[in-house]
Amino acid sequence: MQPGATALFGRASLLAAVEARLAAGGGVALHGPEGIGKTALLDAVAATAAARGELVVRLRPAPGERRLPYAGIADLVAQLPAGAVEALPPAHRAALAVLRQGTAPRAGAPALARRLVLPRLLAHCSRSRCVLVVVDDVQWLDAESAELLGFAMRRRPGPRVRVVAAQRFPDAAGRHRAARLCPAPVADLLVPPLEPGDLTELLEARGLPCRTASRLHEASGGNPFLALELGAVVAPGPAWRSAALPEAARALLRRRIEALPAPVAGTLLVAALATEPTLTVLVRAGHEDADRDLRTAAAAGVVEVDGEVVRFTPPALRVVLAEDAGAARRAGVHDALANAALDETDNVRHRALRSGRPDADVARDLVDAAERALKRGDGRTAAELYLLAADRCPRSLAAERFDWLVASAGTAVTAGVPALAGRAAEAVLAAADAPARHRVTARLVLIDLAGQALAEMGETFAAALNEAGDDVTLVAPVRLRLTWAAMLAGDPSAAATCAAESAAAAARAGDLCTEAMALSALAQVQRVRGEPQWTQTLARSLELPAPQLPGWLHMGPRYVAARFALMDDRLDEARAELLTLLAVAEHDRAGEALVEVLRSLSEVAGRAGRCRDSLRYAHRAVAAAQQAGLSPGPTWYTAAVAELTGGSLAAAAGYARRGVRASEQEGDALYLRRNLHALGQAELRAGETRAGVAALRRLRELQTGATDPMIVRWHGDLAGGLAALGEHTEAAETLAEARTAAQRLGAAPGVTGYLDRATAVVLSESGHADSAVVLSAAAAQHFARLHQPIEQAHALLVQGGAERRRRRYAAARVAIGAALTIFLAADAKPWTEQTERALARTEGAPTDFGLTSTEARIAGLVRDGASNREIANQLFLSVKTVEATLTRVYRKLGVRSRTQLSTRLPAPTRVFPDSVTVVDA
Repeated sequence: MQPGATALFGRASLLAAVEARLAAGGGVALHGPEGIGKTALLDAVAATAAARGELVVRLRPAPGERRLPYAGIADLVAQLPAGAVEALPPAHRAALAVLRQGTAPRAGAPALARRLVLPRLLAHCSRSRCVLVVVDDVQWLDAESAELLGFAMRRRPGPRVRVVAAQRFPDAAGRHRAARLCPAPVADLLVPPLEPGDLTELLEARGLPCRTASRLHEASGGNPFLALELGAVVAPGPAWRSAALPEAARALLRRRIEALPAPVAGTLLVAALATEPTLTVLVRAGHEDADRDLRTAAAAGVVEVDGEVVRFTPPALRVVLAEDAGAARRAGVHDALANAALDETDNVRHRALRSGRPDADVARDLVDAAERALKRGDGRTAAELYLLAADRCPRSLAAERFDWLVASAGTAVTAGVPALAGRAAEAVLAAADAPARHRVTARLVLIDLAGQALAEMGETFAAALNEAGDDVTLVAPVRLRLTWAAMLAGDPSAAATCAAESAAAAARAGDLCTEAMALSALAQVQRVRGEPQWTQTLARSLELPAPQLPGWLHMGPRYVAARFALMDDRLDEARAELLTLLAVAEHDRAGEALVEVLRSLSEVAGRAGRCRDSLRYAHRAVAAAQQAGLSPGPTWYTAAVAELTGGSLAAAAGYARRGVRASEQEGDALYLRRNLHALGQAELRAGETRAGVAALRRLRELQTGATDPMIVRWHGDLAGGLAALGEHTEAAETLAEARTAAQRLGAAPGVTGYLDRATAVVLSESGHADSAVVLSAAAAQHFARLHQPIEQAHALLVQGGAERRRRRYAAARVAIGAALTIFLAADAKPWTEQTERALARTEGAPTDFGLTSTEARIAGLVRDGASNREIANQLFLSVKTVEATLTRVYRKLGVRSRTQLSTRLPAPTRVFPDSVTVVDA
């Protein structure tokens, strides 16, 4: 890249396609909407070519130059070497002298000379080095320059002259024009929107927090320029609002609309104002050619049509269409939509939107419609209608207005509509005469919108407690959220206190729902702290006849019970309960609850060996969290875990790193530890042992108090990584700590298998392969009884590695082959690849001499002439550790000196790769 150039995100495959076409000769025509990143791609291509020593000629025409004949050619020729001009025949030099002035040639100038001057110039330049012509914004290139450049390319100046041209899309004629500027063969490539993860990385690189960056994908439609513009005005509040749409973004979207025929724009205005735009709605509203208009709009990249459903890309186009239409025209469209509506709720909504004047009858009709929407589980519509009723409320109904605002805020926050929730809550707090109970409720909504960033809500908590006073009906929900804040901050003592206070206050108030959630939270804290009464606490919460509130399913006793079943490896029980909760959450479109249930289902599927299901649930959770504007840390953790089993290690590491950053930004200690665990696993299995150990050591440092090793199962991974680095004492201490905690806390029986398998890894790395075989085989049988195929196969893989260390290659192939069969059946792709590599190492003549990975690395360095001090520095070990390890190597190889060791080991190849994974060493 050139100095100061912007790094590309998510364009590796597209950039590779461009480079491949140019390397083979020919040209590339890029097209895509304004702001999609075509210029950034051209910058990258030009920088790469310049770094190779090629002559790069850049044309960047501006809109005002479109009517200046030969302006583009003048710019192009000015960048060519002077020697190329001097080599031209006199007639061509005369024609060129005129062209370089950027004006039309005199009448007497030969037309053929004008046409041949450019191909001759380019051909001459290409004799000494390759030439790359880069044309940006082809739509602004003057027709005369385009004609001469196209002629030059048709004359084929040679394979060392290439062109890459970028043209805005949509414009069918423009797309052909860009291709005509390129020598054949031409690759016509669309520059697509960025994927959510890539756009998030781009925005994070510009300083936006992870949560803000992740939710801007939907608002921008993946358009980098639009996302950056929106990100520049995102306030600290709950969500981006249409009113904050910056002028540069409005202008970009307006240009896309203005490029469409007027009838198409008229149809799109109706779609923009419709509640749920469909082809049928547009036709019923009087646009009988809607099908044709939508095809035109879809070709322009303005909408996507999926069957009947119409979606704007990006959604902000709806805002610009509506605002530019004006009040009178909007009123007419709402009239048409009200008449076309088959649903009574839709009719009421459009009648209310015809005018912003207060109207008591309209307001009450909206409230009735909102309550009907709630009954059918449509929280999004209900929240909008309650807020609309508050906006249309006359002074005579001022007291009821606060009820409607609170109803809108509460419904919106559980339905995953943060923008509506924030607007309604802030409207309550902005009113000086709002009752205390409404103000507290509004503050609770803002707290809920903060997601995992509850550590930043100290002032809001203090104000809510002050306004709640001694009213237990208000104190209970405030204390409940203080419980969650303490849990996220990693303070179980404060969490237990707040949970008990919340449950007691809720019991006095008769608030069964809050009491059930408080007891559920208390049970979680008690389990984490190893207090056996968690079972009684959870049982009490399950006995409460708490009302079913779909938006809070993930905080209720049934969900907590399912999570505990997952932790205890009672997978069938957990899955059955979670599927029931999923049906409720999907029916009621409960935003955060839906995300949490999907996350847990992904974990259950992964443990049960259904890797495809695990990935599917995880990616659904990520998409739902982004749509609802939720904190991304938890869902990125889930996606990382799913990728570890069924996707790719690189994707897992990417999700985990982003999850670490998001959790750090929001002060979420709970998911910071979990994302560090996922990151540590990904790096260990990818062979980055030292980085993986560093991540897991950081996790250990963040751990506070005694915790159940079955909740976040990091001890075994850290121990294995330490053993691979030769830190056998620390590895053994880590496992001993986990076993002690498991015994003290009464951890589930499943902990035995995990710790036995981890101990087998440590023993194998420490040179005790016989004991490792026994323990890993026992762990495999243990997991088989629990019906956990991934864990069973993992144990078999460890057993195979230990057998190989014993130089029992047939037994190693049997164990590793059994593991491979299980991994293949489970679609566990990363495990399958790892196991295939392990199986390959059991074939042929033995070359490892029974050495552990650390011993093999040290032996190889000795053979290469390194001293003990140099080895210690390179492997980050102490000299004493190197000396002790070298003593074991001498004993295993039957040698007594460094010279004998060097002759004993084969020189051409290493015994082990530089980095080995923990489980298949």
